[in-house]
Amino acid sequence: MTARAFMIQGTGSDVGKSLIVAGLCRAFTQRGLTVRPFKPQNMSNNAAVTADGGEIGRAQALQARASRVAPSIHMNPVLLKPQSETGSQVVVQGRMVGTAKARDFQAWKPRLLASVLESFDHLKAEADLVIVEGAGSASEVNLRKGDIANMGFARATDTPVILLGDIDRGGVIASLVGTRAVIEAEDAAMIAGFIVNRFRGDPTLFADGMRIVAKATGWPALGLVPHFPEAARLPAEDALGLAGSASSSRTRIRIAVPVLPRIANFDDLDPLRAEPEVEVVLIRPGEAIPGDIALVLLPGSKTTIDDLEALRREGWDVDIHAHLRRGGHVLGLCGGYQMLGRVVSDPHGIEGDPRSVPGLGLLDVDTVMTPLKRLEAVSGRTLADDLPFSGYEMHVGDTSGPDAATPLLRFEDGRTDGAVSENGRVCGTYVHGLFADDRQRVAWLARLGAASDGHSHEGEVERVLDALARHLEDHVDCDRLLALAR
Repeated sequence: MTARAFMIQGTGSDVGKSLIVAGLCRAFTQRGLTVRPFKPQNMSNNAAVTADGGEIGRAQALQARASRVAPSIHMNPVLLKPQSETGSQVVVQGRMVGTAKARDFQAWKPRLLASVLESFDHLKAEADLVIVEGAGSASEVNLRKGDIANMGFARATDTPVILLGDIDRGGVIASLVGTRAVIEAEDAAMIAGFIVNRFRGDPTLFADGMRIVAKATGWPALGLVPHFPEAARLPAEDALGLAGSASSSRTRIRIAVPVLPRIANFDDLDPLRAEPEVEVVLIRPGEAIPGDIALVLLPGSKTTIDDLEALRREGWDVDIHAHLRRGGHVLGLCGGYQMLGRVVSDPHGIEGDPRSVPGLGLLDVDTVMTPLKRLEAVSGRTLADDLPFSGYEMHVGDTSGPDAATPLLRFEDGRTDGAVSENGRVCGTYVHGLFADDRQRVAWLARLGAASDGHSHEGEVERVLDALARHLEDHVDCDRLLALAR
């Protein structure tokens, strides 16, 4: 079996590429095709553990789910996980291979192309259709040399491109026509059509706009996609899409989440945001943690020490101690768990220069960063109430100390995880995905004084993916997309 393929590229970042690909994956899967998502190169600290023991971007894991298959390392062969403003950890086919500065990474690209093509061929061999997602903007001609994410990949594999523009941010005609103006003629020839995303209002009012773009570029219009508000219920691609939840008459508790510079795996918040009695309050730099919070949740971090220092610079450590004096609760997930201890040490320079910094001192544990990264799905039971859980681990570092003798979780293989303070109001764990488990979310909210509305988080994700597929079938020429694939 050799699959056909087409590629969705964007006029810019955050124009909705990931969502459109997820919806198309579900739409074509529902037509009876075997579909695989593929993103040659991604940059995100929101990652997922794969069935074959690696990690890929969370968006590709959602697209795999939309295709009703398990996520694979081959769906995102190159993943960049930013560690600083100029450098990233480089993950190739699920495993970290090193770190690179942004400028240095340009030299990596030619040798990474072989892994990208290998993974693409692997997926094509097991599917009828591969839907490829580009990265950033197709018009970044300054990065065109050695490109493996957009036109470089499309040309190397002869994959037709559909260009996606976002009308909601304004200037969509200029962005589409401008892309045609700045890219090479050979790259422009790879574009088989365009789609305009996130339209609001009467679509007939933009009919002339679609004709203007088609005439100026020579590309056919393949769809005008209305805004899909339920997209907010699906995991965001990166922190740009991170949002809290609104207060309502049903709000019983507020959960504060400090938004740190290298926040990671923040889809842990999604199940909480969907609960009517919960308001998730994102605390941005320059803001204080409010005094009426039931829980301070410290999420995952790509660079624990840097984010711990950022937390202190904002004065959030003082706010957290005050919150505890008022009788509040604190939960740390993964990197957030590491911050709660007495010391975080990085003797091998895993996150940067070797160093050791004091933690928040809320748990009697210490963390040492280690080169080995743990990536696996886990399940077991909570020790306090003997409730089942499922989730995943994705971390470097070992945490131990007296409070770890009172762990939060016990895995099915007998290992324990996490720590609970003597008074029970501070706890931490390395496990992501706890709140996506309906059993755990119900219990956690009950302890904090709120009730779940009883919905299934996983069922809700499935419902939204089905709705998204119908939305795209209604507003995109999917038959023509399939005919264009090769």
